[in-house]
Amino acid sequence: MNRRLLFSLAGASAAAAALNPFGVAEAQQTSYANPVVWQDFADVEVIRVGSDFYMTASTMHYSPGAPVLHSRDLVNWEFIGHSVPRLDFGSKYDLSGGRGYVRGIWASTLAHRPSENRYYWLGQIDFARSYMYTATNPAGPWTQHAQLSRAYYDAGMLVDADGTMYVAYGNTQISVAQLSADGKTEVRNQQVFSTPSSIGTLEGSRFYKINGNYYIFLTRPANGQYILKSSSPWGPYELRQVLLNMPGPISGGGVPHQGGLVSTPGGAWYYMAFVDAYPGGRMPALAPITWTADGWPQVTTVNGAWGSTYPFPNLTPSPTPPLTGTDTFTTSALAAKWEWNHNPDNTKWSTGDGLRLQTATVTNDLYNARNTLTHRIQGPSSTATVELDFASMRDGDRAGLAMLRDASAWIGVKREAGVPRVVMTDGLTMDGSWNTTGTGTERASADLCSTRVWLRVTADIRPGSGRQALFSSSEDGAAFTPLGPAFT
Repeated sequence: MNRRLLFSLAGASAAAAALNPFGVAEAQQTSYANPVVWQDFADVEVIRVGSDFYMTASTMHYSPGAPVLHSRDLVNWEFIGHSVPRLDFGSKYDLSGGRGYVRGIWASTLAHRPSENRYYWLGQIDFARSYMYTATNPAGPWTQHAQLSRAYYDAGMLVDADGTMYVAYGNTQISVAQLSADGKTEVRNQQVFSTPSSIGTLEGSRFYKINGNYYIFLTRPANGQYILKSSSPWGPYELRQVLLNMPGPISGGGVPHQGGLVSTPGGAWYYMAFVDAYPGGRMPALAPITWTADGWPQVTTVNGAWGSTYPFPNLTPSPTPPLTGTDTFTTSALAAKWEWNHNPDNTKWSTGDGLRLQTATVTNDLYNARNTLTHRIQGPSSTATVELDFASMRDGDRAGLAMLRDASAWIGVKREAGVPRVVMTDGLTMDGSWNTTGTGTERASADLCSTRVWLRVTADIRPGSGRQALFSSSEDGAAFTPLGPAFT
C-alpha cells in the first residue's frame, strides 16, 4: 500500500485543496533531473505514438486505476486519464464484504495498435484472470474489451508489424501468449525461458520488437535488470544482464529497475525505470540507452551510477501543468490526479461548488471508509492544505486530511454532542496481511469558533527512517497552529 496524501471528507464541503512542493527539480532546456516525477508510480511502462509519449503504472486498490500520463519530451508529464475507469473486479473493491488492499492493478501493460489506431491496456487481477480495456483516445473514454481466463502476471504486450498481439508474462518461468485478432481470446501459449537459479527471480515483462529482434525486458527485484533477445517471439532466447546493484539517483533510495524502453522520433533510446524511495513510494527515473553492435542495450551512466542529471533529450522541451496545485473542484468531474481508496459510492459525492462528500460508511475504521479521496505525495517534501466547510456535519461524523498507508494519521473535524472540534489522531495501523490492527488514538484537539477550518500537513518523504509529517490548522487560512505530535 503506497504512502499518499489522503483527502477524506464526510458530510462536508471542500472549497479548495492545494499541494505545494518544496525543492522539486524542474526540467531545464539543457538538462533534466531524476527522478523525472517525484511521485509514486510503480511498474511503469512508457510507449510512443508519433511524437507523443504515454506512461502507465500500478495503482493497486485505488480507483480509477491504471493512470495514463502524457509527455512530449519524456521529462514533463501530465495526467490525462485512467485506463480502468472503475475496479469492476468484485465487491471487495467496493469495500463490501471484503477489502482489496494491495490487490487490483499490478504491473499491467499499455500498447497501441496502429492498424486500428486503438490503445490497449491489459492486466491480471487477483491471480485469477486478465482484463483488457481499450480506447481510441488515450485520455479516454476506456471500456472493458475482454476477460481472459489466464492470469498474465506482470504482463508486457507487443503489437507486431502485422498487427498480431503477443503477451510476455510470468515470474521466473517466462511465457509468451498470442492473442486472437480481436484480442479477446488466447490462440497460443508457450514457455520461452526459465530463469537460472543463479539469478533468482525475473518478472515485470516488457515486450519489444527492435530491428527485427524480439526482446523481453525483465527485472530482478529489486536490484537488477535483464533482457532476453531472439529472432522469434517463441524463442529460443539469449539472456544478458543490463544492470545489477547500480547506484541510483535518489540519495538513500534503491537501484533503478523494472519499467521499460522507449525511442524518440529521432531514434534515440531511453529507459524509464523506477527507484524504491520509501516512505514516498517508487519514483520514475529516466536514463539514455545505447546499443551494442550486436543489439544489446546499455544504460548510459555517470561515474558508474544512474545519473541524477542528464542532457535533455533531443526533443523540444514541452512544459506541462504541474502535477500539484490548487483544485477548487468547480468542474463536473474530478481531475485525473485524484483517485479513490477503492471504488466510491457515486451517490455520496459531487463537485461543482467545491467537493462535497456525504457519509458513505458508518465505521470507526478509516481503512473501511468509502469515498476516501487520495492524491500522491509530491517529493522530496511538500505541504497539502484543504479548506473545509463542516456546517453540514452531524454527530458522529469525522472529516479531514490524512497521511494514508499501513500506518496512518489524520487531522480533521469530529462532531460529538453537537460540538465540532478539530482533532489530530494517529495509531491507525494494519498488519502484514492488510488487516486493521489499530483504529487510532486522538492525540490533540482544539475548539472551533466557526463552521470553516483550514487543515494542513507538511510531509518529508525523502528515503530513510524517521521522516516526519506535521499537522496544523487555521481558522483564517493564514495563521496555522500545530496540532498533535509529529507523525513518523
